[in-house]
Amino acid sequence: MAIGSESNSDRNPSSSASGSHTPPTSSSISPIQRIKLAKRVGPWGRCTGNCGPGGIQTRRVWCFHLEGWTSLLSNCEETDKPEKERSCFRVCDWHGELFEWEISEWQICVLAPVHGEVKPRTSECVTAQHGLQHRTVRCIQKLNRTVVISEICEYFAPQPPTEQACLIPCPRDCVVSEFSPWSVCSKGCGKKLQHRTRAVISPPLYGGVVCPNLTESRACDSHISCPLGEEEYIFSLKVGPWSKCRLPHLKEVSLSGKTILDFSSDSKEWVTFKHQGYKPHHHSKSWDIEIGYQTRQVRCTRSDGKNAMLSLCMQDNFPLTVQSCVMPKDCETTDWSSWSPCSKTCQSEDLSPGFRSRSRSIKHIAIGGGQECPELHEREACNLGGELLQLCSRYSWKTSEWKECQVTLLLEQQDPHWHITGPLCGGGIQTRELYCAQSTTKFSGQRSKEVSRPVDKKLCLGPAPPTSRLCNIPCSTDCMVSSWSAWSLCVHENCQDPQGKKGFKLRQRHILMESTGPDGNCPHLMESVPCDDPMCYQWMVSEGVCIPDHGKCGSGHHILKAVCKNDRGDEVSGNLCLAPPPPERMACEIPCRMDCVVSEWTEWSACSQSCSNKNTEGKQTRTRTILALAGDGGKPCPPLQALQEYRLCNDHSCTHFYWDTSPWGSCSEDTLVTALNATSTWNGEATCGVGIQTRKVFCMKSHMGQAMIKRCPDSTRPETVRPCLLPCKRDCVVTPFSEWTHCPTSCQQENGTLIKQSRYRIVIQEAMNGGQECPDTLFEERECEDVTYCPVYRWKPHKWNSCILVPESVRQGMTVISEACGKGLQTRAVTCLSDNNQSAEMVDCLKWAGDMPPLVQECYIPCRDDCMFTPWSKFTPCSTDCDTVRTRRRQLTGKNRKKEKCQNVEIYPLVETEACPCDVFTAQPNGNWSECILPEGKKESQRGIRLHGDTKACGKGVRLQAIICSDKNGRLVDPSYCSSSGKGMNE
Repeated sequence: MAIGSESNSDRNPSSSASGSHTPPTSSSISPIQRIKLAKRVGPWGRCTGNCGPGGIQTRRVWCFHLEGWTSLLSNCEETDKPEKERSCFRVCDWHGELFEWEISEWQICVLAPVHGEVKPRTSECVTAQHGLQHRTVRCIQKLNRTVVISEICEYFAPQPPTEQACLIPCPRDCVVSEFSPWSVCSKGCGKKLQHRTRAVISPPLYGGVVCPNLTESRACDSHISCPLGEEEYIFSLKVGPWSKCRLPHLKEVSLSGKTILDFSSDSKEWVTFKHQGYKPHHHSKSWDIEIGYQTRQVRCTRSDGKNAMLSLCMQDNFPLTVQSCVMPKDCETTDWSSWSPCSKTCQSEDLSPGFRSRSRSIKHIAIGGGQECPELHEREACNLGGELLQLCSRYSWKTSEWKECQVTLLLEQQDPHWHITGPLCGGGIQTRELYCAQSTTKFSGQRSKEVSRPVDKKLCLGPAPPTSRLCNIPCSTDCMVSSWSAWSLCVHENCQDPQGKKGFKLRQRHILMESTGPDGNCPHLMESVPCDDPMCYQWMVSEGVCIPDHGKCGSGHHILKAVCKNDRGDEVSGNLCLAPPPPERMACEIPCRMDCVVSEWTEWSACSQSCSNKNTEGKQTRTRTILALAGDGGKPCPPLQALQEYRLCNDHSCTHFYWDTSPWGSCSEDTLVTALNATSTWNGEATCGVGIQTRKVFCMKSHMGQAMIKRCPDSTRPETVRPCLLPCKRDCVVTPFSEWTHCPTSCQQENGTLIKQSRYRIVIQEAMNGGQECPDTLFEERECEDVTYCPVYRWKPHKWNSCILVPESVRQGMTVISEACGKGLQTRAVTCLSDNNQSAEMVDCLKWAGDMPPLVQECYIPCRDDCMFTPWSKFTPCSTDCDTVRTRRRQLTGKNRKKEKCQNVEIYPLVETEACPCDVFTAQPNGNWSECILPEGKKESQRGIRLHGDTKACGKGVRLQAIICSDKNGRLVDPSYCSSSGKGMNE
């Protein structure tokens, strides 16, 4: 079984074969050539067919000659033909519910190999070394935990890494205490031994040196020779494993009154130890903890391997041979509940199954190492295939229309301190709403215009359409205009009907670059000045080239051509021009080779007339420059004063007038126009009619504001009405409300918060042009009815009972120590209470109150020879320095405090020291500086965003740089631990 990848395009291998062989025909292949023929296969194609193991993969097979040319398949041996088709596992989306990655725990970190070899540690470890640790990753089926091929799980999620880097700390060697004093030599004949012991203070870690021998023996200096036949031996202890925990037999039970007997109903021979203070409630509301004992063998062996009496191996720290234990009890659960209904009740296109589940509860937890509880929940697939079910409804993604372009979204992402100072333009983001709805069938044409109700997005399969996209708002710029032309002659306002002597002088300028954006404007293009003695006709003169009078250079003349034209520029009879015609010739000069060369005159400068004194005239200048000096015999250059000319002027800069307009109003409906154009079109598209736009017109006086209308020529008055495309009214469109969200079926914790259900609807089209507005309510919620609240239960632990030791009869038979002391176990009762403090079933607390508090704990009854200590004191306070330590102390107490063994601080330390936690953090700058940020009100246009009407600002600003916070060891921590989160620089 395999999972096929996407097939490469099938290629004939002969297309890439080298050599210039011509493939022979089938009949011309010799037996020797046939030996050189072999099968060649292409890659496996994509797995197709049904979901699951019913998929099929195919590949192409060629008969290929070893010299590089293909042949017919019949020329290759049929028995050697590779398979062209195989079964495969086709992964579908719903398989994600059936398979998952199973990941083991990371193994121990080991040294990483360098160039294929694992180098041993250096003699002195200074810092941790790099290593590797591994783990097992398998793709399994959830239901039965069987391993399947990894490609199935890789279809949904990449395979987790099976190897990672790690650090191996420096090894810590074992640390042991000093040896105790040598034991006293026993009396008797033969070679005697004396012993001494030591304890482990710190075990070895990370491959450190193992602990040395903790016991030593040596022969006593003096000994008495044994009679003949009794040899001298060395004796040693052998400690066996602990036995299983068992209850004491009836006759082994002490009847001292410290325990009572509780005979089991199953056997009259065994008893349960219970403290007199432990009075359990009803049997189903508590558990009986049975305290038993376990033993192990401790043998004394001679150096020849034979057993000897324990007295020959007696030491100060003789190992325990019997100890208390908890009788193990396995976890007990209730029976499985019934299967829940199948989650799938219809047949989908992908044939994905549904699932059903069942559960069980814990009746008794595992005690004393008994078998742990099994799984409490089980889930399995149901309605596989679903051939007998009706087809499921189909769902698809729906979207609203795109909203307006928002530039502020990008600005806020780039700079949280951004503040709006004017109209925004440039790059932005558009968003739209995304929802899932039931797809309409092909036969529901009447319902195609209906808006579908939103449903749960999980019902829509496949990729969702994008909900955002980049957009651009054109930045508005004013148009660029040329300089003003010269003032025209005084002409009648209307030469077709000249009345009186009122006239105007006009000057114009034209647009060099159109305005852009919605707020771009153009200034007025024409200005006028009232004048007297107007004319409607004037001579228009054009010059010809300069013709020399003698030779090829020197003085000459222009031929002038004068034409009489009206105010519209049309040529008319010369009799209409009242002024005398201009001369037919004009003097000019062509520079000779050796003459001084002078440039043409520049344009006259602007008139310098001042508005402070209306009666004074202004001055205009023009200049020319010397391009080349005169040669020998040539015409000399003019003097400097001849290179500049002046003239008086009056361009009426203080009294000129111009038409100004208000912006065009909105397109409104005109009854007559609309009636005539109800079915008109605009640019080939149907419209809702043609309306009109109006605006106001004002006659403006320069630097003075509004003037009388008669001051501006009526012939140049702008239009006040124009036709426009009447926009169609568009109503708001919203989806129907979604279904109410489900109220919880399971019980809820009663924490004072109301459980609510909600529903929503989505605006998919905004209202425009006076259409019906969108409703105010798009989201509704209400309180859930009949909400069930979870019952409240709590655990009530009782006082710990007395420490239970191994029964005296058992202890006396296993050890020579008759004192009732040492390690034991103590139990306590734990009951379950309801919210009204009434006794409840233990199962209820296991379900609703969490883990049960411990029922058993170790205890210790001091022996007469034990060292007694006061409790540890509190740790001393730490200073602000990371290199300090803190300590705590205790003292010897009791009658044994003066014994030598109790005063051994290696075994019984009276002072403990540990390093203080390091709470010192360091802030360091990280990354590049930001752009210069100006104070409020002086912010400059930045990030390619242009603000209409905003001017470039300058001055002192601030640059910001990110700060990282780390502890003493260089590890990154939360930046709030450091005193500051940013660093500034003035520039």
